[in-house]
Amino acid sequence: MSGDEHCETTTLGVLLRDQGLELSEPMIFGLGSALSFIYWDSKQLDFPFLGGRIKPFELTRNVAGRLGLELVVRETASPRKAWENVAASIDDGQPVGLQLDSYYLEYFSSKVHFGGHVVAMYGYDEHSAHLVDTRRQGGEVTTSLTSLAEARAARGPMTARHRSFTLTVPRRMPQLPDRIVPAIAACADAFLHPPIANVGHRGIEKAGKLVRTWLQRTDTPERDLPQAALLMEKAGTGGALFRNIYRDFLGECTEILDDNDLRTGHRLYADAASVWTEVAALITRAGESKDPQYLVNAGAALHDVAQIERDAMQALSRIGA
Repeated sequence: MSGDEHCETTTLGVLLRDQGLELSEPMIFGLGSALSFIYWDSKQLDFPFLGGRIKPFELTRNVAGRLGLELVVRETASPRKAWENVAASIDDGQPVGLQLDSYYLEYFSSKVHFGGHVVAMYGYDEHSAHLVDTRRQGGEVTTSLTSLAEARAARGPMTARHRSFTLTVPRRMPQLPDRIVPAIAACADAFLHPPIANVGHRGIEKAGKLVRTWLQRTDTPERDLPQAALLMEKAGTGGALFRNIYRDFLGECTEILDDNDLRTGHRLYADAASVWTEVAALITRAGESKDPQYLVNAGAALHDVAQIERDAMQALSRIGA
């Protein structure tokens, strides 16, 4: 079992393959209407957060609902009960999805708190849990049962109460072409009509204005700006990674559906992904050089990509109309 690029889609892939359903990571991401954008900043944050997808676990709920999967979610305040929930499923031969704080996982390469991380657990022994995480984190990995318990019990932003979940595939699956168009339409609608100004295409526009102030936002720009760019590009928090995945989803859809608007959206998301990579590079150079011109250029590129993504979503919203 090898990991994919993103934690929640990696986990869903493991659970679905165990049930005999093979879907690519882009298809899982797209069926979950998971692409989004948020610019988030507050006094509680050391540095602004850029998110490139919907909230943790919404993707899982969306995929389950769209494909008619049985999703069983268990949450509890009791660490003992939480372990019993997981062990019972694994003892029955069914892998389990876990939402937890990646900070406590011993194999994790980046020691930052993220309570929305998701992994698949498929086994355990006296000392260790056997997990599948993203390719970047090693794919098949192990962590001590103690560290796993700490990760599951963590409280803070985006955490859940020892959440575990399983998926069961129905005997009669809906046909993919019937599920693709509603998934694309729901994603486009949310992106084009965000409830607040820091979400969707409006959020990218806002990021384009505020990124120009990032040198004044931190006392250690040489650390915080390259870190933000690395997260954008490699972890998908508002960068190219999720745009690349959505581009590939749309590419798969063009092989299933013959639609000019779909092809337009696919082409534009390829363009958007390349601009996001450029933005990340400019932010990195701004932090290293402390030259604000790089952030001015990053802001201009974000203005461009907001327009590209808006045009793409407008085209995608017309599919099947």
